[in-house]
Amino acid sequence: MTNQHREFDVIVWGASGFTGRLVAEYLLETYGAGGEATNSVKWAMAGRNAGKLGEVAEEIGAGDVPIVTGDAADPKSLGEMARRTKAIITTVGPYQKYGEPLVAACAAAGTDYVDLSGEPPFMRKMIDTYADQARESGARIVHSCGFDSIPFDLGVFYVQQLATEQFGAPAPLVKGRVMAARGGASGGTVASMLATMENIGDPFVRRTMRDIYSLAPDDDANRPRQPDGNRPHYDRDTGKWVAPFIMAAINARNVHRSNMLMNYAYGENFKYSEMMAAPNAPAAFAIAGGMGAGAGALLFPPTRALMKNTVLPKPGDGPSKRQRETGYYKVLFVAKNDDGEIVKAVVKGDRDPGYGSTSKMIAESALCLAFDVDREETPGGVWAPAAAMGEKLIKRLEDKAGLTFEPA
Repeated sequence: MTNQHREFDVIVWGASGFTGRLVAEYLLETYGAGGEATNSVKWAMAGRNAGKLGEVAEEIGAGDVPIVTGDAADPKSLGEMARRTKAIITTVGPYQKYGEPLVAACAAAGTDYVDLSGEPPFMRKMIDTYADQARESGARIVHSCGFDSIPFDLGVFYVQQLATEQFGAPAPLVKGRVMAARGGASGGTVASMLATMENIGDPFVRRTMRDIYSLAPDDDANRPRQPDGNRPHYDRDTGKWVAPFIMAAINARNVHRSNMLMNYAYGENFKYSEMMAAPNAPAAFAIAGGMGAGAGALLFPPTRALMKNTVLPKPGDGPSKRQRETGYYKVLFVAKNDDGEIVKAVVKGDRDPGYGSTSKMIAESALCLAFDVDREETPGGVWAPAAAMGEKLIKRLEDKAGLTFEPA
């Protein structure tokens, strides 16, 4: 099934929310308001409340951008919206609460879909429920198209290309190390974490969070035990003390899903370790202790409720424009072969990770699917970013979105 002759190239669902508005601002600044001009992107802002969408459109100077309304509680309206566009961007989370109706609509309509989900239980459910229908309709469902997990999934993809050039084969071990980052916590990311914690009593949620391969189910594969990312230690390959990184749980799952979907391009024995650099040993142990205490507090309902109502950022909260524009991140990837030889690569972003860079990454992911990646190379199904878009997305991100991928 093809969706190439549709009214819009991209629809931004949730465009009146904090992150959705940033996506709309990016599309407007980078591609204009659309229309019939050659090479223009035809896009629309969508959500439940037309009045609120109209106010946001006027505020950001997007008065000429079409507005589409729908309701997550009305499958018919979502189906009609999905059939009008090649791809849909959704920033409306937590996805395990609000995401499934739109995935269902896109899978039925053959419409490409990208989100910012960092919620493994939701993603596994979408794989189990909609992968077959998406394969039939041609819809490409791609989760985690923001800071989790594009820099990491594509960073591994990129460094494995370098390893193959240097070693003649992909490396059996890749380390991802967050070397530097500036940017506030994302209220949406926190809400997603809370939604998972609130459902941790569900056996399906517990199994999904316990199994590092939960997004890459393969009964025939004999895959290795993965490195322990919770133990602070001195990493000789980077010359840094390293500590647990809060997003490793979702990023590693997407890296392993990409490997599986690419027919184990990194090998069935591939191992991936993701941690953050610390200035010294005491700092590394302090980070690990703080993360452990925070996770324990979130698992305990009374303290979770207290933190939710007091210290944690709310959905829709976010950094100022200045904070977004002065934010950045740098992630080092080390590919190591069995002889101990290494090759390194660096991925950098020029905005704060959770909002400024994320809004650009998800927009370019949708456009990559709409314009660059045909269905012969990436047919319908539920994908991870690197497996779905690979080099074509790297090119877009470097050309448009302020990311760089370089040998180190």
